[in-house]
Amino acid sequence: MSDVTVKQLADVLGITAEKLMEQLSSAGIPAKSEDDTISNESKVKLLEFLRGSHGKEKKSLSPRKKVVLKRKSKEVLRVTSGSGVAKTKNINIEVKKKKVVTGPSQSEMAEIEKERLEAQKALDDRKAQLAAEEQAKKEAEDRLKNQQIEEQQKAEEEKAKADAEREALEKEQKELQEQDEAQQKLAEEQARLEKLKAETVSKEEERKKRHEDLVNQQVQKAISERANRKKKEQAQPAGRGRGKTDRDAGKTRYGRKQLHVQPGQNRGDRRRHVSSGSSEHGFQKPAAPVVKTVAIPENITVSDLAKELSIKAADVIKVLMNMGMMVTINQPLDQDTAILVVEELGHKAEEAVVQTKADILKEESQKEVDEENAEIRPPVVTVMGHVDHGKTSLLDYIRETKVTDKEAGGITQHIGAYHVETEKGVISFIDTPGHAAFTAMRARGAQVTDIVILVVAANDGVMPQTKEGIEHAKAAGVPMIVAVNKVDLQEANVDKVKQDLAAHEVVPEDWGGDVQFIEVSALTGQGIDNLLDAISLQAEVMELKAVKDSSASGIVVESSLDKGRGPVATVLVKNGTLKKGDMILCGEQFGRIRSLIDENGAEIESAGPSIPAVVLGLSGVPIAGDEFLVVKNKKHAREAAQEHRERERETRLKRQQAAKLENLMSQMGKEAKLNVNLLVKADVQGSVEALRESLESISNDEVDVKVISAGVGGITNADAQLAAASSAIIIGFNVRADKAAREFIKESDLDLHYFSIIYEAIDQVKQSVTGILGTEVREEIIGIADVKDVFRSSKFGTIAGCLVSEGVVKRDNPIRVLRDNVVIFEGELESLRRHKDDVNEVRSGTECGIGVKQYKDVQPGDQIECFERIEVQKTLD
Repeated sequence: MSDVTVKQLADVLGITAEKLMEQLSSAGIPAKSEDDTISNESKVKLLEFLRGSHGKEKKSLSPRKKVVLKRKSKEVLRVTSGSGVAKTKNINIEVKKKKVVTGPSQSEMAEIEKERLEAQKALDDRKAQLAAEEQAKKEAEDRLKNQQIEEQQKAEEEKAKADAEREALEKEQKELQEQDEAQQKLAEEQARLEKLKAETVSKEEERKKRHEDLVNQQVQKAISERANRKKKEQAQPAGRGRGKTDRDAGKTRYGRKQLHVQPGQNRGDRRRHVSSGSSEHGFQKPAAPVVKTVAIPENITVSDLAKELSIKAADVIKVLMNMGMMVTINQPLDQDTAILVVEELGHKAEEAVVQTKADILKEESQKEVDEENAEIRPPVVTVMGHVDHGKTSLLDYIRETKVTDKEAGGITQHIGAYHVETEKGVISFIDTPGHAAFTAMRARGAQVTDIVILVVAANDGVMPQTKEGIEHAKAAGVPMIVAVNKVDLQEANVDKVKQDLAAHEVVPEDWGGDVQFIEVSALTGQGIDNLLDAISLQAEVMELKAVKDSSASGIVVESSLDKGRGPVATVLVKNGTLKKGDMILCGEQFGRIRSLIDENGAEIESAGPSIPAVVLGLSGVPIAGDEFLVVKNKKHAREAAQEHRERERETRLKRQQAAKLENLMSQMGKEAKLNVNLLVKADVQGSVEALRESLESISNDEVDVKVISAGVGGITNADAQLAAASSAIIIGFNVRADKAAREFIKESDLDLHYFSIIYEAIDQVKQSVTGILGTEVREEIIGIADVKDVFRSSKFGTIAGCLVSEGVVKRDNPIRVLRDNVVIFEGELESLRRHKDDVNEVRSGTECGIGVKQYKDVQPGDQIECFERIEVQKTLD
């Protein structure tokens, strides 16, 4: 044991320091204060004293003696044999002693147990005391910490309150200042208006006075002339007069009453009246301009707009020229432009409601629908996302099919519509392609959907087509569910996907947003049930309903021209039930349904709300995105389709005319652009749209790529002849040319290309256009030499002593002389020397002598720039 203080020993023994001081004093151990040190000898002395005071024997402090116990001993026993022969035999005997250990007596054991219990009790008391002190200390620290936190929060609140009050005060002061400035400006404006009004009133009064004086003079003059004329008539003989005696004084020669102006009337106070004998005229003009309300249709020509406004066409053209538009009298204007022109001329414009026959048929069909009989319908779910993020694979797992195996290049290039019967109910899925060229198809998918599933690969994150899918979903105003696919991969990072989508305002629910994020794997099936649950939950919240027992209506999802079946359209029923044999109207096309087929190729009799189906029997290929409607009368359907066709043709012609005029105006004073004409034929309408949009976007300032014709179906002889007449390149996407077309193409040496993957077609056209552009010459600087000094020689002329600072200077390349970074001479080298030797080139960091041909004004500090001209192929930017 080490030396301790009196206080520490008292804490160990569990007694007070004062009691321990008394015991130390009684034992003869000097101790004056609690901080005095107690040695080990003093502790032993104190212990003996305490034992003696309790009646116990003093234990010897001398070291114990070593006790050796002999536990065994050996003896020899002599034994005589009894056989008559005196023999003795020694027997060794080993005697082991049993060790008996006796413990302490019962009284000693009782004393030891008593001391142990006292020591244990003292130890327990000490532990309890220490625990209480520790608890008190902890509670004090907690109170202090809470007090500090409360004070800090209070200080922060006071600071925030002060900041808010300061900001409010600053805002109030700023508002007061703005109000003062506004009042000052208002006062200045009022003063200016009062001054202008006073000047206007004075000028108006002066003008009125002059006008009244002039009118009075004219009236007096007319009265005097009339009086003189009457005197002359009275002075004429009878029979030579003009017969006025039989007329009333206030009537004209035809019996009508005259109009008069009363003398002294102001111009603004004149009133039209009939005089009864007075010789004064009266007339009236409009006091304010007439404001007309004009109904503007979708397209109207400049001349028709002028007629509606009762003004000259030149006035309308003048307004359009001030707006930056060069137009002719017969040029059509769109509705928005025409409304701006009408408002600019001071009239009111409103959109004309033109009701077509198709609209009338649609209204009649809607009147028959009883909304009270609406039933819950399956949700229509559109799957969007970037290419190769697993959209179709996800549907494959749900449908237990392999659609991607049938797609060229492993990517979806058509819109696929399917309905799936799950444990959660029937769900209709629309799979959209993810390539950049299919923007129009993705937008069409968003227009017909109730819920959008945005598929994002966990190992790839947000990509360009992912952003387009978000924009389409927001534009359509439909709820979105994010399916984070490929979570089974090692490089999957779901948190990064959430962060990237949150940057595009798609916030997960666990981050405080309203978008459900489901982690799935199209390969293993992980999370598929959760995804279906999320779709069903969202559909229940939306309460999707439709009337089943009514005429069907919906939208065309995709269309194509099948060689054996004719025009084929994939439609999605939105309301009612579509049946085999119904007469449907779809934009420019109509017809009776010959066959109704589901997505698996099986023929069905009907398709209810939210169910996709393939329709056969239309008169032509409808445009994807058009609405279809079941009509009862074939004649009405034909008339509505013909009207729609004529309207589209008229609109198309007007756009072409406007485009020609705009091109003419834009090309004035410019060089003609290189035109590349394309003729596109594809298998489905969606591919036609995607190809047209992507190919025409290749155009730039030098090349104009134009699709002169695009359609669905194989390449015919008519298409080949049109391409020959227009010098167009023929592009076939998943279609082929027939025999007659192939022969004509071969004879005419036309350019024909077949493709099955859209981006290969786009890349091929880009390469072809790049080859047509030709080459251009570019200059590339290869070296710069700094002129350090100039030497003049009678033999070599002016020689510039130079140090090549960049690149290499070659003798046979053209050069430029620069002074203060300005070109002052362009020519070629006359000589290039290193020491006394002529060299062909000098590299960076080497000194040389340069002679510039036909230029002697080289000065120290100039730079000699060496360059070369190279020919490169022009490319599309």
